[in-house]
Amino acid sequence: MSKLAVIAFGGNALLRSKQKGTFQDQIQNVTETCLSLVNLIKQDINIVIGHGNGPQVGNVMLQHEAGSQLFGLERMPMDFCVSETQGSIGYLIEKGFRNVFAKEHIDRNVVTIVTQVVVDKNDPMFQNPTKPVGPYYTEEEAVEYSSRTGSIFRPDPKGNGWRKVVG
Repeated sequence: MSKLAVIAFGGNALLRSKQKGTFQDQIQNVTETCLSLVNLIKQDINIVIGHGNGPQVGNVMLQHEAGSQLFGLERMPMDFCVSETQGSIGYLIEKGFRNVFAKEHIDRNVVTIVTQVVVDKNDPMFQNPTKPVGPYYTEEEAVEYSSRTGSIFRPDPKGNGWRKVVG
């Protein structure tokens, strides 16, 4: 029976400091990380990868904001943005492994699963959200956005503007 390793992709596996998060940046980083894991596959170890998506969600929110301002497109809710980035990061990981497997002549399947987590709406973190996400806004923009969406904004501690916060 094969062994199983659970691996967390985060930080440098997806996006390195001072990178903008372009497709090329991310696919190169992910492929390098996949290459570093190929020895596990060669040892007949199955792997499951979990990943973060903070910077990617922020970038998607900026894209939605630009689409709204430039073309009147609807901004999507946070859970949609999270699922959008789950899928795109899963795609990058699949593509990275398929590229590595082709070079190493490994015949293995790679599968992405997008998940949904149900959170108790009465969770105390929703009463005082603290996790900043997405772009910076002026105070006026934050008030206007909040009035339209019900989102909660807090001033950035470094004085860079206002940011949406989640629990």
